[in-house]
Amino acid sequence: METSLGIFEDHGDIGNVVHSGEAHFDSNTGCYTITGSGMNMWSVRDAFHYLWHEASGELSLSADISLVGIGVEPHRKAGIVFRQSLNAESAYVSAVVHGDGLTSLQFRLTRGGPTQEVQAAVAAPKTIKLEKQGKYIRLYTDGAFSGAAVALEFTEPFYVGLAVCSHNADVSETAIFSNVERGLPADGPTALFSTLETITIASTDRKVRLCQKAHFEAPNWLPDNSAWLYNAGGLIYKLALTGGNPEQIDTGFATHCNNDHGVTFDGQTLIISDQSQNGKSQIYTLPITGGTPRLITPNAPSYWHGVSPDGQTLAYCAQRGGQFDIFTIPITGGDETQLTNCPGLDDGPEFSPDGMSLYFNSERTGRMQIWRMNTDGSEQVQLTFDERNNWFPHLSPNGKKLVYLSYEPDVTGHPAGKDIELRLMDLETQNITTLACFYGGQGTINVNSWSPDSRQLAFVTYQYIPTT
Repeated sequence: METSLGIFEDHGDIGNVVHSGEAHFDSNTGCYTITGSGMNMWSVRDAFHYLWHEASGELSLSADISLVGIGVEPHRKAGIVFRQSLNAESAYVSAVVHGDGLTSLQFRLTRGGPTQEVQAAVAAPKTIKLEKQGKYIRLYTDGAFSGAAVALEFTEPFYVGLAVCSHNADVSETAIFSNVERGLPADGPTALFSTLETITIASTDRKVRLCQKAHFEAPNWLPDNSAWLYNAGGLIYKLALTGGNPEQIDTGFATHCNNDHGVTFDGQTLIISDQSQNGKSQIYTLPITGGTPRLITPNAPSYWHGVSPDGQTLAYCAQRGGQFDIFTIPITGGDETQLTNCPGLDDGPEFSPDGMSLYFNSERTGRMQIWRMNTDGSEQVQLTFDERNNWFPHLSPNGKKLVYLSYEPDVTGHPAGKDIELRLMDLETQNITTLACFYGGQGTINVNSWSPDSRQLAFVTYQYIPTT
């Protein structure tokens, strides 16, 4: 039913604002004009003007947004907001366009908690849509899934509406919302979308780098800071940090590469795990520019995970005698050295930047946990002790941080399609924090994906999106 406020019920200022806001609906044009003040919609509390209605269940809300005038602050923002309450500290998810074109999914998962964001790869789209389907809320730009999604389960009813924030307490800004449509998420068959994201460690802000209706996995951040590598459909691709289309790397006969691949620290040699020859994974090396792979591990299956800082030794997980353990081998091939010998699974070995230790994950205590040992296999020490299942430790190039994938307690193995956490350990204090929560698992961070300056991390998230 349409009212004097169109499809919405009421409007008002959220939080402390210096200048009261306004909201008007033009029934002739179908446009909403909202003027708002407010210091920001960020951190632990918000201040903005909100036009809203109460809602329940699954839904979507879309709009074309035009900010009026040149504005005072580049980060003035207008957008769509789903909100648990009208309290300034409420949990929320928003799809916002900033004055400088930055478009992002912003969210506060708990009342009074920190605000985080996933920046879209598209700037200043004409149309944005926020869609709630199940517990996931997704951002669409110009009709396409942006790759940005977050899980937040609202208590019903919750609030749905349009918002304007000036990002400056002393001024007001105005935005016009046209073609506003409220609807339901698409139904029917779904397709898998993969999103390559980066996260800044200090702020936990995330950014979409590539989103495709395809299955890809396991980014490597090249040492020269020029590109990421990832695997898709058995092949290895390179995506420049500056954007553009991914380029396939020629891996010759190796056309069944899995997600255990990487690059030597000098950036010259690509290491792959491929199962083209006998159906079992074997480790090969080839030039980073492509070429004919050279077999390193005749024994199979072998899954590469780490290379020593001097580029002379590879570390990997391998099944020998019905048991998965950790081995090393010269990068030129030769005899392999077994470092662990435990029932169950030892996996994910990675060298420390100083070359003195190997970090790995092991289920020898009943749950998968993170461990460390000397490179000769001595002094094997457990580092995590929680009730979750923790996989794939990756050390920052400066040797100060360790990131790993954390599954819920009831998850066995490292499957895809799970709600997971990306966790960070400070190696000096042993303090552990959660960087991000998302839908992922297998393929997210199977291999090291730290930026060369240790400030960012690349990873892959997944969503199943209805196609009709």
